[in-house]
Amino acid sequence: QVQLVESGGGLVQAGGSLRLSCAASGRTFSSMGWFRQAPGKEREVVTSISWSGGSTTYADSVKGRFTISRDNAKNTVYLQMNSLKPEDTAVYYCGARRVGVASYDYWGQGTQVTVSS
Repeated sequence: QVQLVESGGGLVQAGGSLRLSCAASGRTFSSMGWFRQAPGKEREVVTSISWSGGSTTYADSVKGRFTISRDNAKNTVYLQMNSLKPEDTAVYYCGARRVGVASYDYWGQGTQVTVSS
């Protein structure tokens, strides 16, 4: 059974930092990523990382502030979020994409990140 379990969300003041973790079990994936959905908005991609960790992508809104990394031995992906802004407030989801599959097809349950001004 494939599971993605996120942790690390919470409430932080603007300018603060949080680190999210996503532990995957059941299989390995070609790439993993973080997405977020704010109230009344569609889910958007924040960042992604390849299996090797050699390829990463970031949304323009988080470049220079967020860093994605992965530990393949633990099958875990991390999202270090620094200089947080109120507009980063959202539910953050971990997603995973299987080898040979075009879209993300496994999702975690989501973790709330709230940034107060």
